[in-house]
Amino acid sequence: MTIARICQRDVDSAMASESVRTAAQRMSSRSVGTLLVLDAQRRPIGILTDRDLALRVVSEGRVPATTSVEDVMTRGLVTLSDTASIDDALALMRAKAVRRLPVVGGDGRVVGLVSMDDILALMAHEMWQLGRLIARSSPSALAEA
Repeated sequence: MTIARICQRDVDSAMASESVRTAAQRMSSRSVGTLLVLDAQRRPIGILTDRDLALRVVSEGRVPATTSVEDVMTRGLVTLSDTASIDDALALMRAKAVRRLPVVGGDGRVVGLVSMDDILALMAHEMWQLGRLIARSSPSALAEA
């Protein structure tokens, strides 16, 4: 199964030039803690998290209305191809110590975002289905049939 099958396609984003106040308001209204920062061609150039806002804006006493997203976003973003496997995503998340990865198509444009929570939800569902299969084929279940 490719990561494209489970990634979130509705990605909340920000522009590098907008103020962190505008970005924070978007985070609040959308109930998200992460915005991908995209260039004009929808390629990821950074990520802005609620942690970035706390550590790089609030704790440094910056003015949200005049501080740009570009000034405080996390750069050096690691991306994942939409053809990558879930195992590839987990390995990359472990290696880079991140919980979210932008998913990009062959042209480098964002097609989605996958989080550790997305993968854990899939694994939990798979385990539940496996449990149902085992329960149906157990000797006690077969004896009752």
